[in-house]
Amino acid sequence: MKKLGLIVKQTQKRFIEDNLKDTSCVFILNYAKVSGPDFSTLRQSLRSHGARFVTVKNSVCRRALKETGQEKLLNLIEGPCGLVFVKDDPVGTSKILYNFSREHEFLKLRGGFLKDRILAATDIEALARLPSQEVLRAQLVMTLNLPLSGLVLVLKQLLRRFIYCLDQIRNKKGS
Repeated sequence: MKKLGLIVKQTQKRFIEDNLKDTSCVFILNYAKVSGPDFSTLRQSLRSHGARFVTVKNSVCRRALKETGQEKLLNLIEGPCGLVFVKDDPVGTSKILYNFSREHEFLKLRGGFLKDRILAATDIEALARLPSQEVLRAQLVMTLNLPLSGLVLVLKQLLRRFIYCLDQIRNKKGS
């Protein structure tokens, strides 16, 4: 019969492996000295963005990373670590993590990966500084709209000049 601790470790390893395969983005954090209520707040805000924060033993995490082919992340697993699995919005999740790490000095962003790219802590901060998806869409619409509005103004001006010219001809012939 297997020991209970071994069963728990195998279950955690399987959980991490499944989540690593299903998600396109994972962030790794050091969470030493962060209080329980602060963790609850962080987890709730991450859940609202479709992300999940998991704490796990380092040895279990290292084995799971090796078996899923993420050996480049092994050097980030040091001290009390947690993994944030992101399903939909890596930018929004990185903003939550970055702001939380600025408010709580003991939470450190270590790194992670986004699709096939390894991220350092500075990359996560750069991701957090990106504008939101709605702002980017609005900027795109404005950029696409600019040439059209310029064309409309040019055509409107040409029409005014043409009407002005016709009005001058009518005034000249009328007198």
